[in-house]
Amino acid sequence: MRYLTSGESHGPQLTTIIEGLPAGMPIKAEDINEDLARRQKGYGRGRRMQIEKDRVSIVGGVRHGYTLGSPVGLVVENKDWTHWTKVMGIEPLSPGEEEEVKRKISRPRPGHADLVGGMKYGHRDLRNVLERSSARETTVRVAAGSVAKKLLRLLGIEVVGHVLEIGGIKAENVHYESIDDVKERTEESPVRCLDEEAAGKMMNLIDEAKKNGDSIGGVVEVIVEGMPAGVGSYVHYDRKLDAKLAMAIMSINAFKGVEFGLGFEMARKPGSEVHDEIMWNEDKGYYRKTNRLGGFEGGMTTGMPIHIKGVMKPIPTLYKPLQSVDIDTKEPFKASIERSDSCAVPSASVVAEAVVAWELASAITDQFHSDQFDKLHHDIETLRKETMEY
Repeated sequence: MRYLTSGESHGPQLTTIIEGLPAGMPIKAEDINEDLARRQKGYGRGRRMQIEKDRVSIVGGVRHGYTLGSPVGLVVENKDWTHWTKVMGIEPLSPGEEEEVKRKISRPRPGHADLVGGMKYGHRDLRNVLERSSARETTVRVAAGSVAKKLLRLLGIEVVGHVLEIGGIKAENVHYESIDDVKERTEESPVRCLDEEAAGKMMNLIDEAKKNGDSIGGVVEVIVEGMPAGVGSYVHYDRKLDAKLAMAIMSINAFKGVEFGLGFEMARKPGSEVHDEIMWNEDKGYYRKTNRLGGFEGGMTTGMPIHIKGVMKPIPTLYKPLQSVDIDTKEPFKASIERSDSCAVPSASVVAEAVVAWELASAITDQFHSDQFDKLHHDIETLRKETMEY
């Protein structure tokens, strides 16, 4: 499976084309729209979430509610486009229009792709960079990930994300009864946190950051249950599934770190407190007494729940802007301000769900028969049976 995304933050639409989905998989726009709405929620989001109400149109690859096996096209219109038709239009501007509507940006924002992107592609108007490097692009990544989540769910695999930390405030009480319990409780929380006491403190801190014109980051976790053992590979470095998941998490805008299981805490513990003892019984087959490695050994799934964490830095667009340098005059200026959020960690957990789901679905379709959904489902059930009987 693979997909490409296209579109700019204030352009007419965002587009993705998904290739490699098995034929005969049920899918509806409503399945995707639910996750698009979840991405837009979350305490600390800015005004744009009130302007845009993201909804997807499926424009190819699906007939009467089922995938055809051909590429699936998804489109999300930008409702705010009506205010940007001249600035972000496709057609060339006349000499009289150019200075009036272009809104040229020559002051790169620290922490953004603006300056380096301008250097790389030779742009003298940094809007050409920021329009694409904007986290708005994650809209269609969530759409693609939602399709992947639907495929996984049909195979008995569930994916959910939640927030562990915002601005140094950590969720301590993160106990849950089931993955459905996580889904229900995080949907009720404005910051998608399982610890209600910590959630209240997180919201207060977000309010404080907004009041000060600042931003804060945090840590999210994605939990996956139902993955069969043996997906991935130890044979080649580029087939290790945990490595692919790490790349996926790091590809999310503003993410700067990733952990599995105990993560960096492993560096401070002896091996006896890190590795998971192997157990067996007739009902469960092989399982691990603990899950400190987060569901992976040797680049392959163990059959235990997957736990992957990602750290998101504070959003670099600040309402008390940092110093920068004008690329035209080389004079120091305060960096330009684009509309932004004071904290996007809660919605980032939804994006993290999407990219994790995509990599897991891609690994499954690579490893097993994936032309027809029914055959793929049969292969996964066969694998589960074989690992039980091994």
